[in-house]
Amino acid sequence: MNERWSLDALYTGFDSPEFQADLKKLDELCARYQELAAHYGAGAPAAEIRTTLELEEALADLTERMFLYASLRQSADTKDAESASVSGRLMNKLASITGAQTAFRQFVAKQENLDALIDADPLLTDYRYLLTNIKKDSRYLLSQREEEIMARMSLSGADAWEELQSYLTSSVQVDFRGGQTTLSAIRNLAYDPDPATRKEAYEAELACYPKIADSVAYSLNSIKLQMLTDCHLRGYESPLQRALYNARMQRKTLDAMFSAIDEYLPKFWAYLRGKAKALGHDNGMPWYDMFAPMGENDKKYSLEEARDVILRLFGSFDEDLRAMGQEAFDNAWIDFYPREGKVGGAFCCSVQPIRQSRILTNFDGTYSDIVTLAHELGHAFHNVNLYDHRPLNKEYSMPVAETASTFNENIVNNAAYAAAQTDGERLAILESQLMDACQIICDIYSRYLFETAVFERREEEFLPADRLCELMLDAQKKAYGDGLDHSVLHPYMWLCKSHYYSGSLSFYNFPYAFGGLFARGLYAKYREEGAAFVPKYKALLHATTVMSAEDAAAIAGIDLTDRAFWESSLASIAKDIDEFLRLVEK
Repeated sequence: MNERWSLDALYTGFDSPEFQADLKKLDELCARYQELAAHYGAGAPAAEIRTTLELEEALADLTERMFLYASLRQSADTKDAESASVSGRLMNKLASITGAQTAFRQFVAKQENLDALIDADPLLTDYRYLLTNIKKDSRYLLSQREEEIMARMSLSGADAWEELQSYLTSSVQVDFRGGQTTLSAIRNLAYDPDPATRKEAYEAELACYPKIADSVAYSLNSIKLQMLTDCHLRGYESPLQRALYNARMQRKTLDAMFSAIDEYLPKFWAYLRGKAKALGHDNGMPWYDMFAPMGENDKKYSLEEARDVILRLFGSFDEDLRAMGQEAFDNAWIDFYPREGKVGGAFCCSVQPIRQSRILTNFDGTYSDIVTLAHELGHAFHNVNLYDHRPLNKEYSMPVAETASTFNENIVNNAAYAAAQTDGERLAILESQLMDACQIICDIYSRYLFETAVFERREEEFLPADRLCELMLDAQKKAYGDGLDHSVLHPYMWLCKSHYYSGSLSFYNFPYAFGGLFARGLYAKYREEGAAFVPKYKALLHATTVMSAEDAAAIAGIDLTDRAFWESSLASIAKDIDEFLRLVEK
């Protein structure tokens, strides 16, 4: 089993004949698109739409290959200047057809008989959801020329600021115990079994942030101002309204979820106080011990052991899931270990042209790392269930993006808990679940509150690093309540989370709460229905790219606008908290 992923199935290098040939092909396709856009309306509308869709399919396949190769190389080594350069060139090429793409969308939007055109052509029928949404989305389109300008300006605007945050956080050196280490490595020590190590790592982490805080603050301010400006120009009510609209999710669903969360927050605070007391803290949980392992969980897993655990538990649910996991481990889909220059955290990236995924982790051998691997492999399984869609029907929305990943966590954690032989093992597994649940509820709520506050203030004022720290502390106090020691929080959580640093995507926080609670609800359905649930689950995943979040959930018999659904998921977590408190109070 390789410790690093292989990208050779895409390209062997930027100078390879295949990549150079695709560069030339990309230029040809872009020129062809611009030619088409100049003559919309000259022929039969259905034929012109079909021709453009076929061209966009070719572009989607080609650009996905090229962009992913460059971006994945850069994720594995942010100092790879060639990858950054190539990404910039590719973005410039695509920016050149923004106007043509806008013209196509305006042409589609003008078709008064669009439904009839769709019904008369099999290709258009396959793209019914896409085309009808293009017509709906036209209300937020700018002119062809304006869209092109916005795309080109973003290259030196939000896109550049995003790259700066990624570079600074991946390259900053952290002083620790007489040496230096990376930010991702020091943050991993939050899970260390030694209390002194956790506290020292937390202090070292906070001490490193002032080196880059001012620069990253400029990144965040610039990105959020650009998003506000873009929303105003297009006619969105707010970045949140835009996020919900693009997510194909109703505000009623978001309100139902957060209303239920507000009711259950004190239960999570009780969990934190109970854990803090068990660790010897009287004033709530200090931030540095939030991820402290408990129970009999000091075992370190090798990659081979982690693989075997994951595949065995995947197989208990579905053979297709197990087989996909086997392929991921066997065929170098995963880059496992932290190292200098590698981005922190973990992610899964779909590589649809080759019907595979690539997964980045910072594996350290803990049980939590096994759960993380299972989580990212859930994304990969979601991707597998989209393979038979047409190329332009493979992008799922934010809320459902974390569904399959968090469902996998439930598979691993529940199976492991059922197999536990001692209270110490049960406590370790249960605490790992609750630690993650606390993150997707309390921490995600704090991120949501923080981003809301930033948007409210950014239009009127620049927010320096110390002000951003104040807003983050305010959000943490509200979300975590008396569960945390308010004298030992994390004022720089705005700096190290990449989710805030996108020029096209805001509020990438509530989808984690959505995904976690939605997955809980789905897992409860699975426990009720058994094997009969599995086809419904796969059908739901398959539908996520061509339906709203609410319509996809309905496949499994779930009404997302009903607060009762969210309460039932939260109640299952509350039950686990009660069991946790019983175990730690023994």
